Amino acid sequence: MPLLGGIRPPIAVLCVLILALAGLTAKVLGPSKDTVVPQAVLSSQQYFAEDGAIALRASIDERVTDLERTAAALSAGQPVKPERILSDLGRTYQKWTGTSVVDLESGDVLAERGEAIPLSWLDKDVLTGKQALTPRMVRLKTGDVRLMTMAVLDWADRPQQLLLASSSLSVPAINLGPFRSMAVVAENGEVLGTAGFEQAEALNSDQERQELSFLHKQMNRLADQAAVRTEQHPVRAKEPGSRGYPGVSGTLLGGEYNGRVATAGYASLASADPEEKPSQAAGLGLTVVALLPVVQQQTSDQGRELFGLAAAGVLVLLGLLAATVLWATVQRPLLRLFLESRRLARGDLTRPVSVPRWGEAARIGAALERLRRQLAGDGAAPGAGPRRRILVGGRGPLVVTAALLLLWCVPVGLLLNRTDDSVSVPTTMVNDQRDRTDLIADRLRRALNEAQADLVSTSRLIGEEDHEDTGRLLEETLLKHPRYRALYVVDADGDISARAGSDPHDWSRGEDLPLVRVSGKGGKEPIIQAGAPLPERAGGTLVGEIRVEFLDSLLARPGLGDVRVVDSAGLTIAAGNGFLAFEELPEGPVTDLVRAAGMRVGAGPVENGLLIREGNGVTVAAAAPFSGGGVTADIGWTVVSRQDASRFQIAPYEREDRSVLAGMLGLAAIIFCLGWIYLVVVRPLRALAVSAEQLVDGDLKTVLYPRYQDEVGAVVRSLELLRQQAQAHRHNQARRPAETRSGVGGR
Repeated sequence: MPLLGGIRPPIAVLCVLILALAGLTAKVLGPSKDTVVPQAVLSSQQYFAEDGAIALRASIDERVTDLERTAAALSAGQPVKPERILSDLGRTYQKWTGTSVVDLESGDVLAERGEAIPLSWLDKDVLTGKQALTPRMVRLKTGDVRLMTMAVLDWADRPQQLLLASSSLSVPAINLGPFRSMAVVAENGEVLGTAGFEQAEALNSDQERQELSFLHKQMNRLADQAAVRTEQHPVRAKEPGSRGYPGVSGTLLGGEYNGRVATAGYASLASADPEEKPSQAAGLGLTVVALLPVVQQQTSDQGRELFGLAAAGVLVLLGLLAATVLWATVQRPLLRLFLESRRLARGDLTRPVSVPRWGEAARIGAALERLRRQLAGDGAAPGAGPRRRILVGGRGPLVVTAALLLLWCVPVGLLLNRTDDSVSVPTTMVNDQRDRTDLIADRLRRALNEAQADLVSTSRLIGEEDHEDTGRLLEETLLKHPRYRALYVVDADGDISARAGSDPHDWSRGEDLPLVRVSGKGGKEPIIQAGAPLPERAGGTLVGEIRVEFLDSLLARPGLGDVRVVDSAGLTIAAGNGFLAFEELPEGPVTDLVRAAGMRVGAGPVENGLLIREGNGVTVAAAAPFSGGGVTADIGWTVVSRQDASRFQIAPYEREDRSVLAGMLGLAAIIFCLGWIYLVVVRPLRALAVSAEQLVDGDLKTVLYPRYQDEVGAVVRSLELLRQQAQAHRHNQARRPAETRSGVGGR
């Protein structure tokens, strides 16, 4: 018999799988690891650091793009005085600490505004080569680090001029929430900028100052570790096949002070999409570290060792009982058939066949006994004798075995460790949901403000009547900015004089209408428009339609669940996971949360977070209205997010997931092993029973071919030998009467 064929291997595999599942059950349903902080809290800090890195990367890249675009636009027109350049630049963008224009031929500073920019770092390597004009980090005499952005102004018949802009490498102006701090870290682990730390002078007690000192030390230590880890290649740093954040990110665990553990997430600056052009900010080697002290978790898994062992013991008992059923009803009768059929094939016809009691084995055994009597000459004619009636077929033992194992799989998978709305969710998760939602809202608001500022910058390059040049300028702008789906110029009469991109939509006029607005209600998608008045054309407006997909890409962040943007009426404008245009939020706590977030409290609306307990589930939701500066400050939009708390990696949900996993593994073992037995034993036995009964009934012409090299195949081979013997026996019986009649006639 081959080792991999027959009835023994599937039963043995079933026993091995049951024992392995029992051991796994004893481990996973027993006490969990002694984690001082839930994994969900650590993952949330990683996501927060990634959000901060995305915001910082976008901020730096926007500075570089704005300066390069301004220099290119100025170089394409008539020469402009350096003072005018810096004045217009300061009115359009308020993001630089200092700007200056330098004559590249003489090295003289032609104009300067804001913070004085040192020029000692300017050399040939900065202005030429592959890394020419890329952003540089420069340390001032005060010890502060500034990011230097450069662009060349090039006019005919004039020496080239260098447009310089300096900005601080500070943490993006985002809401960090209570107790959280964030830092921008250089490649060598040096902390270049921090936010969220309280000032020591504002603290009232020595204990608070000691805790602040502890947090500063933890930030410096964890920043060094993060800088080392972000030196890895982004692909090698991830698990095989994993996706997500394109850079290197992770979590760190710091020391403990006064019952709170320092947790940190880190993320290196990386391009938003590998298919996009390389990010200037990604080449600076910066890392964002988010630090949050979390109350140490108290484990409550005492006594779960016995719980896991009890579940494993029950599985072993049911598994042994199931294996016994298979051995007694399937394996033992089949082996008996194999021995009896081999005995008959060898010519031992004296002893009756031991017929099994039930199943197809009983039918085959009864057929063998009738065949033995025919060959032994006991007077049994083909087809004589009653057939064995079978009440329970070969599938019956499989059903019984499956039922025994399902007695363990179903309760464990569907009833054990089930959670309801009483699950305790860490407060940190609710706070992080709120703060990250506010961060997304701030990022979206800044993106819209940048879009409108780009239109303002482009509008200054549009002349009075040159429509051909205007169309060419719009085409070039559309190619450089994928955020727009269409650009067009609207005259004072509402007519479109120049356009680029897809078909334009109406632009309504009015002093009370915002420069960023939404229309298209009733259509397939919202129409988001931003406008900028044309200085050279009275009543003219440059309008840009922003792609909804661009807004959707800003909302798609892991660990936030369903994220969408709604207007003041609660209608959906964009979403990270797909949406219907102007879809209403369902009535309930989320809608009330959006309304509460839109109410003015003090200076304006504020973000809110909520833990919703409904039915047997828990949902974490947050709403963050647009607030801050820019043309979109009063647009009335709100970013709302919600996610099922069952996705959090906290102990109750992890135990529930483990129970479901154990039940599913048991179900998989049942399907695999019993399906194996059915395919290689039960189904061939059913076909063999039919063939054996036909053989006994007189069908000696049908040749029996064994398909498998196992016990069933051995029985088939023996039946084929018996068929040949029966055929020879019938032939001999037919010859004797003929010979007898021939002898009588001769006399």
